[in-house]
Amino acid sequence: MHIEIRDSVDGRSVVAGGRWTVDNVAALEKAVGRAASAAPGAVSIDTSTLETLDLTGAWLLRSLEKRVEAAGGQVSWPAGRPGQLAFIDEAVTRRQTEPEEDEFSRSIITLPLRTVGRLTLDARDTLLDHIAMFGAVITVIASAILHPRRLRFPSVVRHVFETGVTAIPIVALIAFLISVIVAYIGAQQLRQFGGEIFVVDLVTVSVLRELGVLLTAIIVAGRSGSAFAAEIGVMKLNDEVDALRAIGMDPVEVLVVPRVLGLVIALPLLTVVADGMGLAGGALLSWSLVDITFTQYVERVNEAIADTTFWVGIVKAPVFAALIALVGTMRGMQVRGSSRELGRLTTVAVVQSIFLVILFDAIFAVLFMELDI
Repeated sequence: MHIEIRDSVDGRSVVAGGRWTVDNVAALEKAVGRAASAAPGAVSIDTSTLETLDLTGAWLLRSLEKRVEAAGGQVSWPAGRPGQLAFIDEAVTRRQTEPEEDEFSRSIITLPLRTVGRLTLDARDTLLDHIAMFGAVITVIASAILHPRRLRFPSVVRHVFETGVTAIPIVALIAFLISVIVAYIGAQQLRQFGGEIFVVDLVTVSVLRELGVLLTAIIVAGRSGSAFAAEIGVMKLNDEVDALRAIGMDPVEVLVVPRVLGLVIALPLLTVVADGMGLAGGALLSWSLVDITFTQYVERVNEAIADTTFWVGIVKAPVFAALIALVGTMRGMQVRGSSRELGRLTTVAVVQSIFLVILFDAIFAVLFMELDI
């Protein structure tokens, strides 16, 4: 490192060159002290010959600038003010403008109010994020009506396979076991009243209307929703999303829409699989526990269901799929900074997806009850 100080009639010229790093901090402090001592009204700091400037060197340059200004002088930068100094200015300004908490603000009275306010603002921001992501997806899909290639059918098919076909074993197993449990508990209770035959009604209606689609959506939320958040989050950490923007591609079109469409197609099909395995589990337990033959079971199923029973469950599936995909991809897009943030937002994506699925299932239940479906 080196520093040259030249005094003239017009003021003082300070030429800073070489390596201004933490390794040379002792020498730099002395040089800055000489440059700032008895400085005239105008000081020019030339950094055109700087080789390396880290935050330590930038802090010393800023210290020189502030000392000159404190003495009533003016500082100019012929080669431009280094960007590191602006970063330090922002950090110092933010620190100075942060209000200090007094004892009252930390009291038992204000703490709950502040907590409620913070949670309210977080909920508002989350809602706005969801609306923004939904609007971006709808915009891309609407524009794809004129340009079908924007839908990227190979990518959609791949996500249908990954979220649908590969999930069939776990969805079928869970649906089968849950229906067996429901049938077993129902048979035990109905036996007290001689109504074992109504086990078929219980299994059929509960599986087709609620359990089939709800269990499938929860499994998909934990399986695919987390995968969406993690995949896109890793791409954010690796700057791949920024690279897409740099080459003129829309990340929503490339990364989000194929996942949303793939899951919207896959979840109704998985629901059909879950319904079939649920009815099979009910048939197995009805035969082994209450001696209802398969023929009797099928006849009772036909009597128990209405024309809309099956479709009530299927109609929910695309809505649940859109919620899961939008939350997973949105949280993935929000990842920045560190792998810890990736893990946190992946967890948030799963929790919010399951919460929204259950919330909308309750809304559908009230709606169908009002419509008498």
